[in-house]
Amino acid sequence: MNMKIALASPRFPASVDDALVQLEEFTREAARQQAAIICFPESFIPGYPVAAYDPEKPTPGRMQEALESARAIASGNRIALILPMDWFVEDRLLNVAFVISATGEIMGYQSKNQLDPSEDMRWTPGRDRTLFELDGLTFGITICHEGFRYPESVRWAARRGASVVFHPQCTSSDFNGAVPAEWGHRDNPYYEKAMMMRALENTIYFASVNYAAAFQDSATSLVDPDGACVAYQPYGKAGVLVAEINPAQATGLLAKRYRPDLYSREQ
Repeated sequence: MNMKIALASPRFPASVDDALVQLEEFTREAARQQAAIICFPESFIPGYPVAAYDPEKPTPGRMQEALESARAIASGNRIALILPMDWFVEDRLLNVAFVISATGEIMGYQSKNQLDPSEDMRWTPGRDRTLFELDGLTFGITICHEGFRYPESVRWAARRGASVVFHPQCTSSDFNGAVPAEWGHRDNPYYEKAMMMRALENTIYFASVNYAAAFQDSATSLVDPDGACVAYQPYGKAGVLVAEINPAQATGLLAKRYRPDLYSREQ
């Protein structure tokens, strides 16, 4: 059975309160278009730590309050959320994506386990991978760098039955860079090409979610199991991309044909 998913391209939040305002706005719009779930970009609360933006510093109490507000937004609009945010586990700060059901129930979170080298002083890498199921849709999550450069993070979910892997990321700036003229063009940065490969090499949908900014290295995009771009949000334009998927087409065929025994010995 086909279902609609929503991918949000908000502006960088000026504060946690601003992020929550945008969360409410985009979630309401996705629900209006009858999407079953909406995903936001990496570290949306309090905002990815780009120095030029100077996002609000997270604290355990502030993050807990924001999560409770997000639960109310999900239940109030009757739509599931994938909400990337900073999260404290004891004295460790993790980069995670919470999954919240349409009734406001916390289903768990996926941590970012493969950090970019520039993030080593910001977050502690997570260790676990999680598969989620909502309304009959089985999905995984991989966060930015690990989805672009560690395809194993996507294959893990595909081999376990995921029809789609959501990919919250941040490859945007309002201060410098270029503006792509065409999705997937050979002169673009490699990110959109990596999206195609994550879908194609696993025979699943890949849903990559980026901030809207003046200079974007990649668009918020949905790629189908054949590696074709189903839809993307125009570069630099904030908004909600709502697209229909057919989970039955995401067979995971190529992922399931992977033979780990061929790589089990040291060469």
